[in-house]
Amino acid sequence: MKTDYDALLVVSFGGPEGMEDVIPFLENVLRGRNVPRERMLQVAHHYEMFGGVSPINQQNRDLIAALEKELEANGPKLPIYWGNRNWHPLLPDTLRRMTGDGIKSALAFVTSAYSSYSSCRQYLQNISDAQASAGPGAPRVEKLRVFYDHPLFIEANVDHIRAAFKQLDAKDAHLVFTAHSIPESMAVNCNYASQIGDAGALIAREFPGTQLHFVYQSRSGSPTQPWLGPDICDHLRRLRDEGVTSVVIAPIGFVSDHMEVVYDLDVEARRVAEEIGMKMVRAQTAGTHPSFVKMIRELVMERIDDEVPMNICAPDCCHIS
Repeated sequence: MKTDYDALLVVSFGGPEGMEDVIPFLENVLRGRNVPRERMLQVAHHYEMFGGVSPINQQNRDLIAALEKELEANGPKLPIYWGNRNWHPLLPDTLRRMTGDGIKSALAFVTSAYSSYSSCRQYLQNISDAQASAGPGAPRVEKLRVFYDHPLFIEANVDHIRAAFKQLDAKDAHLVFTAHSIPESMAVNCNYASQIGDAGALIAREFPGTQLHFVYQSRSGSPTQPWLGPDICDHLRRLRDEGVTSVVIAPIGFVSDHMEVVYDLDVEARRVAEEIGMKMVRAQTAGTHPSFVKMIRELVMERIDDEVPMNICAPDCCHIS
């Protein structure tokens, strides 16, 4: 299979893999942001509950292993590199390695399905900074498009949500879609919220008659700054007041079960559900679902076959206000 690209780069957020990593990792995440140290230590406690290990790095290893098999079987046979924004393997180190390996042109798959500053534009800047760090011989890197409405991303989520409903055995359970909250000032400059809605609507076609809700989780900013809502825990209480007794929570705003999922949903939201007497099952994220792995290959083939433009982002998209 002839292609002008000679590598695939998986770009992700990164996460600590031991207690000694937690504070340095969070300092990387919060660098340049006006977040009180007390708040950082509060978040550090979330990681301490899991031995300082975020699931995200291992999930990326598993995804890369599955993707290597997919590309080996169906092409293109590209080597896969991996670099993170906030923890090892860090993007600058990965770009230097790619440069040393003689990679000239790579496609980048970012582990976020949606458009916003932190989930798209910031990654483009991270890649650019890493290329500068690697020097003049650094490879060209082109980011693959966002995929919130890709049929195979939808299919993976539908399968996991269907499995979650089977665990509940409750015909009147409501379906609650969640995504990471962002500041409203950021949301007005991107299509993040509307894309979440579009993805949820596509998934909901497979669950006719089910009551749907769109909520947000994991806000981390100042209480005085408006963020997208409603918050998942507040919404669960509201639903219980309205007589709802069973819910499936589907974190469609995430592609893997990282810390914001396992703590904010599996610990915090579950605690609220137990307090109010509500049955709750949390659906898995796309993870390494075969449809999701196949989707990544399809995104690569779109670019190789020139089915999508090289730069599909507007020059002024996804800015921070």
